Amino acid sequence: QVQLVESGGGLVQAGGSLRLSCVASGSILSINHMGWYRQAPGKQREMVARIRRVGTISYADSVSGRFTISRGNVENMVYLQMNSLKPEDTAVYYCNANIRRYSSSMADDYWGQGTQVTVSS
Repeated sequence: QVQLVESGGGLVQAGGSLRLSCVASGSILSINHMGWYRQAPGKQREMVARIRRVGTISYADSVSGRFTISRGNVENMVYLQMNSLKPEDTAVYYCNANIRRYSSSMADDYWGQGTQVTVSS
């Protein structure tokens, strides 16, 4: 069993900052990548940022230069520092990880429960 738990969402004014955290736990053999997705009402879920095990980082164009993804001191933690927030950043943010469990020969995608980020104008 693998669990992803997010924290750090909330309400902030435009131009403000928030930091999201995610920790993966369970029977984890290896993590290929961890990242953040978001879904606004009436829209499809979209990738926000991703960091691979080797350190390669990707950002959505809409957040590049404002958001920073980083890993914790241990491999199973990831953070998303969000600066210069805009009302259009309002969404539920989900932590995602591609994880291989000890009991599996393949890696699978896992998702957190989501944390609400609301940016007021």
